[in-house]
Amino acid sequence: MSTQPAANYDTPWKEALQQYLEPFLSFCFPKVHALIDWNQSPESLDKELEQIIRQADSGERVADKLFKVWLLDGKSTWVLVHVEVQSQSDNKFAKRMYQYAYRAFDLYEQPVISLAVLGDEKATWRPSKYGYKLGGCQLKLKFPIVKLLDYQAKWQDLEQDTNPFAIMIMAHLTTMMTRGKPQMRQQGKWDVVRKLLEKGYHQEDIRKLFRLLDWMMTLPEELQQSFEEQLNRYQQERKMPLLSHMEIRGIRQNARESVLEVLEVRFEVVPPEVTDTINQIEDVSVLKQLLRQASTISSMVDFQQLLSQGQADS
Repeated sequence: MSTQPAANYDTPWKEALQQYLEPFLSFCFPKVHALIDWNQSPESLDKELEQIIRQADSGERVADKLFKVWLLDGKSTWVLVHVEVQSQSDNKFAKRMYQYAYRAFDLYEQPVISLAVLGDEKATWRPSKYGYKLGGCQLKLKFPIVKLLDYQAKWQDLEQDTNPFAIMIMAHLTTMMTRGKPQMRQQGKWDVVRKLLEKGYHQEDIRKLFRLLDWMMTLPEELQQSFEEQLNRYQQERKMPLLSHMEIRGIRQNARESVLEVLEVRFEVVPPEVTDTINQIEDVSVLKQLLRQASTISSMVDFQQLLSQGQADS
């Protein structure tokens, strides 16, 4: 059996935040949710976030989103949603949260609400503040956090909750706990997807969430095929064609589009030869790796070199 491909947390979380900001805040940060006027659509500020990250010079980051929202008192503000997904504690994380918050305020002179979702495996790692005192000067930032591990003890609540982020958290925890165990991952993926189909979501939400779960809960190709066959049988037996065969197998094209979209957001112009090369890649695991690299690489030139090297190695 082939090696289990690395899980992809970044893209599913980013896309989930993009699609479902209001349910995310309602589920994870209800006090923040209550401040916002949801009659006015939030604005996603990806290019502004790129500027903040570059000027903060804070190193590698994972699944960050920046939104502009309007408060119920009529004022506008910025909400910095920083989703940190990693397998071990990071002593620089709280400092990074401060840098992002400060740069957002400095560049745009708007109040910032900084939020952190911790998806790591260390139960005791819960950074929620950054600051120092020196010479009578004191600086301090406190930020709310959500620790995904805490939801393990609330699994039945997740199964019953219809908020999209109940499904996302179930997928995240299952993916994390089945690292290096592909057959267990397959069974866990099936359990989560079956819950998705049974929660009563609208068909469009099922399609969106299935795409995110499938991105996150990576399987070796042979187990992925077995999973898809199981899903097709389930739908046929219950006469509930919520996901077509083409949608289930549309992962490859989605992967290509996601790589190109990230490159376009970060570097504005994607050379035609890069587009052509990516559109010719068939291996989904390669595309997922390129997506992670596109999110962190420093320049389009570096990405082209990486892409050329990959073609030479294949």
